[in-house]
Amino acid sequence: MSNDYVLAIDFGTQSVRAIIYNDRGMEICKAKVPFTPYFSLNSGWAEQHPETYWDNMVKAIHRLKEEYPLGFDRIVAVGVTTIRDTITFVDKDKKVLRPFLVWLDERECSRVEEVIPFSQKLLLKAVKMWEPFCGIRKVTKMNWVHEHEPEVWNNTEKIIQLSGYINLRLTGRLVDSVASQIGHLPFDYKNQKWQTKKVVNTYLTDAGADKMIDLVDSTSLIGHITAEAAAETGLKAGLPVIACGSDKGCETFGSGVLGSDKASISMGTTATIQITTQKYVEPEPFMPAYPAVIKGLYNPEVEIFRGCWMVTWFKEQFGEKECARAAELGCSPEQLLDELLDVTPVGNEGLVLQPYWSPKIKIPWAKGTMIGFSDVHTRAHFYRAIIEGIGFGLYEGLSSIQQRAGSNIKSIMISGGGSVSDRVCRIIADITGLPVCKTQTYENSALGCAMLTYMGIGTFKTPQQAISHMVHDDKCYMPDMKNHEKYMLLYHTVYERVYRKNRKTFKNIRAYNRRYPVPKS
Repeated sequence: MSNDYVLAIDFGTQSVRAIIYNDRGMEICKAKVPFTPYFSLNSGWAEQHPETYWDNMVKAIHRLKEEYPLGFDRIVAVGVTTIRDTITFVDKDKKVLRPFLVWLDERECSRVEEVIPFSQKLLLKAVKMWEPFCGIRKVTKMNWVHEHEPEVWNNTEKIIQLSGYINLRLTGRLVDSVASQIGHLPFDYKNQKWQTKKVVNTYLTDAGADKMIDLVDSTSLIGHITAEAAAETGLKAGLPVIACGSDKGCETFGSGVLGSDKASISMGTTATIQITTQKYVEPEPFMPAYPAVIKGLYNPEVEIFRGCWMVTWFKEQFGEKECARAAELGCSPEQLLDELLDVTPVGNEGLVLQPYWSPKIKIPWAKGTMIGFSDVHTRAHFYRAIIEGIGFGLYEGLSSIQQRAGSNIKSIMISGGGSVSDRVCRIIADITGLPVCKTQTYENSALGCAMLTYMGIGTFKTPQQAISHMVHDDKCYMPDMKNHEKYMLLYHTVYERVYRKNRKTFKNIRAYNRRYPVPKS
């Protein structure tokens, strides 16, 4: 065991974690700093000031130094992992030109059909992808900036993700990891590089490879901590910064999922299910498999946007009682919300939630839905509907991934804040009908980031070696197959039909909201 530590910096949507690890996967010291996830100037907009990310990261690092100065001095390398599809624009002097557009942002551009060549239109219509393709182009944030902020666009030298921005502030270099390029970008997911050929996906974005930054593989050197960054953070100047990858990719690696017989579920603000494959396998038609944090591998993934964000929303809107009690008891409100799962039955007496909060390729008019209300339902049923709805969405993704990848998933590794609850883990096991297991930490994204950082400095030569030394199984929840049978009845007779039967209604709701938008201060 080495005496050297690494620092993992992990940006979520609502907080940043700075965690010092040793090479056996132990958290030596941790600091978490929450922040408001975004500000909104109009309905559906979500933006964040760059300094909000940087200043809160600096605050987290300083807390580590104050709480454990001896361990802080033993840090020999730094790794960064962040949320995805969160971009900003920088000029030729590397100055940020506008706030970040956060992945939650729902604004749409209007320049769609006129930029797509006639031949490509015919192709997309022939494969029945014209409507989804136009939907993706509409919500691609760089296109909106091109259309509505011409001064920003004309002064833009590079478009960067949050990971690229943090790397820039730490090292002074505009370099990012291949495994962080997940979002509405001109990226060739199959070949894991920027798009250089004119293909149909070229017309999804108004920017090409010339406006993208240099990429390196995970575990490669990004650069070194500059004197300026050292003065702000307290880190030693010259420390290497190692390329890692996206939060979900690091989480999958930090869960020890390297093959297609295991799935990784992340119960974060965005709930996801991933596997790791050697072949490029689209989890849904025309939905790319993302680059894994290990070079040459892929992570087919299905996402539930604002997945466990719904728990935060419920707590803020209906959890005043639990929040007050938690403050008295010195625990988290989520621990007390678990009690609501104890007083409601499996299947929730027919109250079903479908967590389609944002459009996707196959569900371009998606809206969240709760169906089955009756006079027996209470606030507790509402909460259970959220948890079971997330579970149904993950099971839907699991089924699609298994079918398309030809894999036989035998168990699930679960992580993220939502996985802290034993009750939630049991519900996921019952819905999927598979064993659901946890490692020694729910901070698997930061753990995966630390593992890659250790690989980058040569402590581990292979990903398998990093997993064997740093990932340790903890709890495992076996499914109750009688409960699974009940859930499958609800899934096949109710959940699967909701969007299909109400597609036109959802389209009308979106049209109404566009016609009568509600400005936000």
